[in-house]
Amino acid sequence: MNFKLDENFGARTQHLFRDAGHTVQTVLDESLGGTTDENLYRVCCSEQLCLVTLDLDFSDVLRFPPAQSAGTVVIRVPQNPSLSLLEKLVAQLLRALKQESIARKLWIVEIGRIRVYQSEDTEV
Repeated sequence: MNFKLDENFGARTQHLFRDAGHTVQTVLDESLGGTTDENLYRVCCSEQLCLVTLDLDFSDVLRFPPAQSAGTVVIRVPQNPSLSLLEKLVAQLLRALKQESIARKLWIVEIGRIRVYQSEDTEV
């Protein structure tokens, strides 16, 4: 699967995705740091990349409809999380991707669970 990591992820997270066999691009590598959420969403949709972010704004399905995207992952962490916790949540996400497709869905990854939102107007 193809992902775009938001600017709040570093090289270690990129390696976790690549080691799991995924293609990864980053916001910073593409000089999109500081871009608006709307622009980032449009870029991910046009490039057919699943966005992975810590930005809770992307959980707003009215602003960022999952059905129009390759998928969106919002990783929810407590304030000032440890790198170890972040890596555990990414590992949890990567395990779940082996079981279910994220295409056209919003996944909210939390400690011990993943909430999945799939809009009713998705095409089959």
